[in-house]
Amino acid sequence: MRHGRKFNHLGRTADHRRAMLANMAISLIMHKRITTTLAKAKALKKYVEPLITRSKDDSTNSRRVVFGYLQNKEALKELFGPVAQKVGDRPGGYTRIIKLGFRQGDAAEKAFIELVDFDENMLKSPKAEKKTRRSRKSSAAKAEVPAAEEVKTEAPAAEAAAEEAKAE
Repeated sequence: MRHGRKFNHLGRTADHRRAMLANMAISLIMHKRITTTLAKAKALKKYVEPLITRSKDDSTNSRRVVFGYLQNKEALKELFGPVAQKVGDRPGGYTRIIKLGFRQGDAAEKAFIELVDFDENMLKSPKAEKKTRRSRKSSAAKAEVPAAEEVKTEAPAAEAAAEEAKAE
C-alpha cells in the first residue's frame, strides 16, 4: 500500500536514489538535455528545479547548498554561470519533459528532459501564420505590387533629372 509515499522511490534505497538524481542533475546541467525514463525524468525535475532557483542568487551560501547536492565543481560553475544568466528572469519551469515512446526491451516509457532556455529548435522556430480559405492577404499583396512598380519607374526619371542638373 501507498500510505503517504509523497514521491517516487524509483525502486532504490535512499542513498542510491540520492546519488542517481545527483548524477542525472549534473548531466542535465552540463549537457542541457538527457534521455531517460519518464519516472526518472519526473523525479529529476523535482530535484533540479529548486537548485536552479537557488542558482539565481549567486552567494556563497547558495553555492555551498547546491554543492551539497551536486558534489561537482564543473557543474556548479556551469549552473551559476550561463544557466543562471539565461533563467534569471524566468519565475520557474526551467525544465521541459517530452515523451519519446516505449523502450524496446522492457516497454518502459522513455522521455527526454531539457533546460527550456537552451533548446535552439524551440527558440528559433518561426510561428506559422494562420491561413484561412478566405484570406484577404493575397488580394492586399496584389494591390501593393503595382504601387511598388510605380516607385521603381519614377526613380530612374528622378536620377536622370539629377544628372542633367549636375551637367548644367
